[in-house]
Amino acid sequence: MQSEPTEQFRSASETTWWTVQRGDGPIVGTAIHNGHAMRGDAHALTALTDEERLREEDPYTEFVIRDLANRIVVHRSRFEVDLNRARMGAIYLQPAQAWGLSVWREHPPVEMIEASLAVHDEYYAMLHAMLAAIERRHGRFIVLDMHSYNHRRQGPEAAPTAADEAPEINIGTSSMDRARWADVIDTLMSALSAARIDGRPVDVRENIAFQGRGEQTRFIHEHFPETGCAIAIEFKKTFMDEWTGKPDIEALRSLRAVVCSLVPILTETLARHR
Repeated sequence: MQSEPTEQFRSASETTWWTVQRGDGPIVGTAIHNGHAMRGDAHALTALTDEERLREEDPYTEFVIRDLANRIVVHRSRFEVDLNRARMGAIYLQPAQAWGLSVWREHPPVEMIEASLAVHDEYYAMLHAMLAAIERRHGRFIVLDMHSYNHRRQGPEAAPTAADEAPEINIGTSSMDRARWADVIDTLMSALSAARIDGRPVDVRENIAFQGRGEQTRFIHEHFPETGCAIAIEFKKTFMDEWTGKPDIEALRSLRAVVCSLVPILTETLARHR
């Protein structure tokens, strides 16, 4: 029997950075904001509760990519080091970098910052090596860069963000050559729009709530400009209670099935891509 999404919080230790699964095929899934664990010195210095951190992390994004042969799941919290920010801004030293939150009780010492930035360096070295190997084998590849976002920021009882500003699935494409990869993006959006999540239709739009300007997609398009298509996919947190962290298991299973169904569709599209 396959494990449930809640098991993610039991598997990561303080010393585990990420888990990489490598198989065949040109489709890669990543969940780089899934992590909640922090190194001991960083956790001791943070001013935030675990619940406050969890609200801005992307829990359960690892669950939706579990059926992909190629996947990377990061176990470290973005509040220790944000792998989707450029190295210079990967540590949240000012509230403006972290949704107005004061992350630290006092300014982190230089050695702590350097230890966290070393994780950032190692991640991108690992990512480049993995994608280069997939490029050698398949010629081209697609990275599905999975994230999630809050839509009830004013409180658990307040009205959610207006639907016209908060699609169920936001596809971020700003960092890519959109014309080059139009066939891939159009196929992806068409497949997602035809899907059902927990029995309901899906609102899929491009560059509405987010534009895909994260460091990971930028890095991939810089280093693999002709062969790598990295797509930032943001799921609105309708699959969980963003204030308590409680998941909707059936909604997550639906999301996982939808993501799994994309693999043959995108693989075929990539094979035809010129």
